[in-house]
Amino acid sequence: MTPRDVPERNSSPWSDLDRPPLDARALRRGLVREGGLWREVEVVRRTGSTNSDLAARAADGRAAEGAVLVAEEQDAARGRLDRRWTAPARSGLFFSVLLTPAEVPVARWGWLPLLTGVAVATGLSRAAGVDTALKWPNDLLVTVGGEERKAGGILAERAGAAGVVIGVGVNVTLRADELPVPHAGSLALAGAVTTDRDPLLRAMLRSLEDWYGRWREAGGDPGPCRLQETYTAGCATLGRHVRAELPGGRDLTGEAVAVDGDGRLVLATEDGVREPVGAGDIVHLRPA
Repeated sequence: MTPRDVPERNSSPWSDLDRPPLDARALRRGLVREGGLWREVEVVRRTGSTNSDLAARAADGRAAEGAVLVAEEQDAARGRLDRRWTAPARSGLFFSVLLTPAEVPVARWGWLPLLTGVAVATGLSRAAGVDTALKWPNDLLVTVGGEERKAGGILAERAGAAGVVIGVGVNVTLRADELPVPHAGSLALAGAVTTDRDPLLRAMLRSLEDWYGRWREAGGDPGPCRLQETYTAGCATLGRHVRAELPGGRDLTGEAVAVDGDGRLVLATEDGVREPVGAGDIVHLRPA
């Protein structure tokens, strides 16, 4: 038998019966409707990055707003700051969506990853029965054994002049011995009432459709659609002493006191200055 003939490890979608594959046709029947946001839902067995794939399709006209691309496994997934991560096949929900909010000023598009965070947290809280929180700007937190753990993340990237591709990764059935780092978590470890990925994915996408629609109707203003209020209420970063690791190697330490109208995290420093942070890595320095 040549190396090419050797079956790939866990190549069968039924190799782990606790992690059955998604049914793309059932998802399309449940999510794609006349007048709705979602136009197509595709599930692929494996890819490098759903964000990269969907951005490429948008660039050459093969994808329009409302396209959803789901991967059972990613081997070149990217997070913020170009961090790389992998997870066992079918252990989570890894998907990207294409949005083209033409009626919203580009200056307000920075709210899209925060909006997605609110939508994901809301959908999962309802469907999985797990208390969730958001770490600014786009990490999903759950509690495992009394400890705050990261169970998901969001990455928004421009797709040409008119669109944004938003990628979501959520650990669903990741077991303790599969955690990539000690501070990672999953819905299963947090005591989810269900780890069936089909209803979880539907809940997140329906919640995202709802929040995106309200935000668009408000012209991207996070006030009237209650996005700023809701994000603030669910943000675990606020009220914490944090260190912001900023682009260019500069650090800023202070108390996170607000999320402003542009979606920036406002830090109150020891000098009594309130400084907004629009990009950077946030480290929680003490428990809430």
